[in-house]
Amino acid sequence: MSTTSPTPLENLRNIFGYSEFRQHQEEIISGLIRGEDAFVLMPTGGGKSLCYQIPALHRPGVGIVVSPLISLMKDQVDALQANGVRADFYNSSLKAGEAREVLRRFHQGELDLLYVAPERLMSNDFLERLTEVPVALFAIDEAHCVSQWGHDFRPEYMQLGRLRGLFPNIPLIALTATAEGQTKADILARLNLQQSKCYIAGFDRPNIRYTVMDKQKPKVQLQTFLEGRHEESGIVYCLSRKRVEQVAAQLTSAGLSAAAYHAGLHPEERKQVQDDFLKDNLQVVVATVAFGMGIDKPNVRFVFHYDLPKNIESYYQETGRAGRDGLPSEAVLLFGYGDIMVARGLIELSRNMEQKRIEIHKLNAMVAFAEARSCRRQVLLGYFGEKQHEPCGNCDICLDPPELNDVTEEARKALSCVYRVGQRFGMGHVIDVLRGSRSERILSLQHDRLSTYGIGKDQPKDFWSSLLHHLVHHGYLFQDVANFSVLKLTEASRPLLRGEQQLTMAKPRAKAVTTKKKNPRNMADLAYNKELFEKLRSLRKELADAARVPPFVVFGDKTLIEMAAYLPRTNAALLNIHGVGERKLESYGPAFLKVLAEF
Repeated sequence: MSTTSPTPLENLRNIFGYSEFRQHQEEIISGLIRGEDAFVLMPTGGGKSLCYQIPALHRPGVGIVVSPLISLMKDQVDALQANGVRADFYNSSLKAGEAREVLRRFHQGELDLLYVAPERLMSNDFLERLTEVPVALFAIDEAHCVSQWGHDFRPEYMQLGRLRGLFPNIPLIALTATAEGQTKADILARLNLQQSKCYIAGFDRPNIRYTVMDKQKPKVQLQTFLEGRHEESGIVYCLSRKRVEQVAAQLTSAGLSAAAYHAGLHPEERKQVQDDFLKDNLQVVVATVAFGMGIDKPNVRFVFHYDLPKNIESYYQETGRAGRDGLPSEAVLLFGYGDIMVARGLIELSRNMEQKRIEIHKLNAMVAFAEARSCRRQVLLGYFGEKQHEPCGNCDICLDPPELNDVTEEARKALSCVYRVGQRFGMGHVIDVLRGSRSERILSLQHDRLSTYGIGKDQPKDFWSSLLHHLVHHGYLFQDVANFSVLKLTEASRPLLRGEQQLTMAKPRAKAVTTKKKNPRNMADLAYNKELFEKLRSLRKELADAARVPPFVVFGDKTLIEMAAYLPRTNAALLNIHGVGERKLESYGPAFLKVLAEF
């Protein structure tokens, strides 16, 4: 009697415990199994890992996964092993004997997935090993690290472009959650993936509420935000190590379970903080951007930016660490103009003039996001080239709408000026022409003779800056980052210029924006028993501590909420719960069914 191998969907259900594929996953997985390359742009928590993990189970050989951080490798391998997948990592954290054992399993065909750092993979010794072992696929995670346009460029990623030539018959997949148009094009070029299929799942994380508050008394604002959130996990980001230490000490003295994390700490201390956070022994981590890329913790309920991030990509990726399980979460940013100077000062330390120019542009875009008075989500998605036609209803602007002004005439003046200067200049120059500047540059270019010269002198510089950013956010203007941020008209600007369309813009707010008092958990779809959820959470922690793994490796919050809502009483019923596969049913099912039955 012949037996057939399980299908990708059967593996998704039986191994990972998910009932159906998300957007693009099935198509990406099928293509990789057939041997096709792919570029995948998916939001954090969108299911990128499954796109290469499942094909590695279906293709002969071992899947090689390139990952930038040791901590990220460990989290992913722990989760895979808990699901019964033969996975391991090979990096500098291993002792000599452990490293030899991993290589033995690798050469003996006892692994389905092996995680390695880019510099380790591209060493001559390891490349030679790859010629001796069947390789199922190459997966390059955090692929934005390969691009100088990316927010986290890493020189060690540059060598990965050789893979396509060295192993022409092995499929290669590059994955990232953060890449606007210029970064995406650079990734494809550097990895020689111009002929690959591109899958873009969208950047929207609707479960995250975005709030920007004027930075007035940051210590008080943070303390106020944390009131009533003593059971929730969260991350507070600061720009400097000194600020991290101060804020962590402040929270600890206020009775919160908090700790500092930055690159200046001893590696063992950093590891302990991260482990405590993952295992729910620590509620809040106060950190620099050194913390986060390796965090695969699904139940982070809030991310609080104490200082302004240097670019939208960092902000998007850092806020994306909240609510990876799809449950309601919050992203709060304190915005003060002093932060702009601090961020700019950090950028100015670079000796690479081209890199400095790119980073200054990205900082300006981040400031424009913070200053925006229209739906935060629309502005955020617009930066990545994704248009959302309706306001989101889940950001501070949508929940507490500012007063609107009709700016149609002013917008037409601004668009006309961009056209009159030949669509060859940036915002500063366009504003100078509108306001009738007598600068040497304006006069030498004879832009004082244009019909739009001085037609906006009745409005201050800040107004024109806000309006031009507003026109960029909403797709009437394109800011060409690769060409010194010059402004260009888009097709959408035509009806506005012809007077066939009206445009409104919010008035600046005189007072600080505050978070609505609504509890975001009210957005949750399921009505579940809170007391039972806490009992299940206690059991999860007990089992996780015994196994020396983070609680989410046992089950995520979403799984526990479904158990507390549907009250499964049998193995079959438990298998229908999100995140429960056959291996976890075998390992943890009896203990959870016992608590459910007793309740």
